[in-house]
Parts: sequence; structure tokens; C-alpha cells
Amino acid sequence: MLAQMKRFGVLSLALVLLVTVVLTGWSTRASAANFRSLSASQIVPEMGAGWNLGNQLEASINGTPNETAWGNPVITPQLIQKVKAAGFKTIRIPVSYLNHIGSAPNYTINEAWLNRIQTVVDYAYNEGLYVIINIHGDGYNSVSGGWLLVNGSNQAAIKEKYQKVWQQIATRFSSYNERLIFESMNEVFDGTYGNPNAAYYANLNAYNQIFVDTVRKTGGNNNARWLLIPGWNTNIDYTVGNYGFVLPTDNFRSSAIPSSEKRIMISAHYYSPWDFAGEESGNITQWGATATNPSKKSTWGQEDYLESQIKAMHDKFVTQGYPVVIGEFGSIDKTAYDSTNNVYRQAFAKAVAATSKKYKSVPVYWDNGHNGQHGFALFNRSNNTVTQQGIINAIMQGMQ
Repeated sequence: MLAQMKRFGVLSLALVLLVTVVLTGWSTRASAANFRSLSASQIVPEMGAGWNLGNQLEASINGTPNETAWGNPVITPQLIQKVKAAGFKTIRIPVSYLNHIGSAPNYTINEAWLNRIQTVVDYAYNEGLYVIINIHGDGYNSVSGGWLLVNGSNQAAIKEKYQKVWQQIATRFSSYNERLIFESMNEVFDGTYGNPNAAYYANLNAYNQIFVDTVRKTGGNNNARWLLIPGWNTNIDYTVGNYGFVLPTDNFRSSAIPSSEKRIMISAHYYSPWDFAGEESGNITQWGATATNPSKKSTWGQEDYLESQIKAMHDKFVTQGYPVVIGEFGSIDKTAYDSTNNVYRQAFAKAVAATSKKYKSVPVYWDNGHNGQHGFALFNRSNNTVTQQGIINAIMQGMQ
């Protein structure tokens, strides 16, 4: 999610690491733990409702990722503890690599960056939470240094680089238990909205296959770990419809997994209707059946549409044993235009959570750390306080 990238001055990576150690004293690494081989019907309820640590480890300036690049403070264990205390059971940690990847042929990831990623993962993992990590902004045409591009001219080089990067990430985390989930990429498409380009979609499918094969071959717990993959731009219609999405094979997984069970999840995002959820204007500030002003309510994307979208994912994938993760959803703060806006943000959040639970999917709220006008934040990351208890309550009520 690129919306709401508040950009401020960049601390050097070295300073970030130093400040983190000094302020938090955090250096403990997660140790190898017993791996539970959970089925789809077991893992989805355990994952509960999730929360995104957005605009942090995927933040970048001029192609160099840095966790404070878009105005958020250094991530601390105390923030993660606050998120857990609020009732979230899963934390998705978007990660960009970009210029932290070295040159061919090894494509070595910067050690300090990989260490920092592991430290942040450990903040959540050591709290007993589920953790999702991905390759995030590297697949954007709109990001400086983006390279995982379905419309890139040299697909052989892209695929080789992608394989080497995931090999390093998976190897680093191979001893972590089933509560760590790898997500292949994020909102990857050619940057053109509308029906997908078939050749470019084939490249996306190839990336997902490389991801699955590479992770499995690194061994350890990775040969049984749940893996998360998206379709075109994580768009539901382009994932369930006849637009070219192909599920990867999983031929290198542990032979101990029953043949009737899957270990692949499908990712989709939900920001519909966009004029309510993400458009930065005061035109549409209300949502759902309780809206009081028809002129402030979108002409589409209400409860019936939400139901049809999540049900479509369920019918296509969940029924076949592939869990669905709504890896991002949410709506921006428009209270500056309409003082009742938070009432409808709460209604929207509750509905997405409840519909996800109904259809055995995992909802993961998008939080970009920005409070106030056009922000998605539920927490203040500077002082670890809750800023939108009403939305949190709504999500948790939807999961009951």
C-alpha cells in the first residue's frame, strides 16, 4: 500500500540500529521451536485478526529502504506488545529490499538490513503472534529501484535475482515455527489498471512458482511452512476470475504433510469502495446500511458487494483447502470533512472482519502509522497509545 507515505528526513541505517539497541536493549534472537503442522482449519482461527506494520520496513527514499524514511519512528517491542494487547493475533510486516540487494550473480542482501528485519520479526514472534513477511515495494513500477517488475524487459535476470533473494530470506528464518508465514510479493502488476496483460500475468505466476520452490528447497521448517501468494495486484476479481491466475505446484514440500492438505494461502486486499476507503477527498465519508446522508455514500461497494467478494475467494480457494488472507483492508480518516466518519470506518472494519470470519479468511488491517487527516493508523507509534479504539473494537466484535 503506497497511500499516505509521509516522507521526512532519513536516519542512516547505522543510527537506526544503534538507537534501537540503546532504547530497547533488544537483541534476543528467536530460537528454534517445535513446528506444528497445522491444517487450514486449524491455522486460520489461530491467526485471528491481523494488523499491518505499514510504512516501516518497506519505506524507502531513492531506492534505499529505511524504517524511518516515511516519518514513522524506530519500531520498538513496546509497540508490538500494545498491538497484541489490543487483541490482534497476526502482524504483517511489509519489507522492501531494493538497494539493500547486491549485484549479480549472488544478489547478497545487506547483512545489517537482514538483521534488522529479523529483530523486528522477533519482536512479534517472541510475543507468540503469527508473523507475515514479504517482498513489498520491490515489485512497484512507481518505486525508485523497483525491479520485481512483470513488465520488465529482462525476465530471466529478474527471476534469478528473485530466487536468490528469497533463498537468503528463507534460509535466515528456516528454524522458525509455523507462526512465521512468508508472502511472495505485494500488489505486483504492470501499473496499468484494468484487465491484466496475459503475458505479464504469466510472469507473476512464474514468480510465485519460483518462490514456492525456492523456500521449500531451503529445508528446515520451510518444507512444511504455510506460504502466501497473491494474484494480479492482489485484486479479488483478477484472482478468482478467468484472467490468468495459476496456482503454483508444491512439489518440494515435506512428505509428512498429508496429500489431502495444502500449505499455500492466497492473498487479496480489500479497499472497496475506494472513494470511501482511500480517496483523499471529503466527497464520500459514509458507508453501509446505517449511512444517514446518501450524497456522502458511494454508489457501490456496500455490504452486498463485500459479501460477494469475500465469498468469491472462499468458493474458489478455501473450498479447495487454500486459506485466504485479506492482507490489507481499512479506510482513511475523513473526520475533517465529516465528524461522523469514524462511525462508518468502524462499521466498515467490523463488516470486513465479520465477513472474513464467516468465509474462513484472515483479515489484516492496514495501519500506516499516520494519525489524523487521511491516516489509517490505529496506534501512535511514538508513545505506544491507542488512537482508534472504536475501530479496534469493531474488528474484534466482527471476529466474535
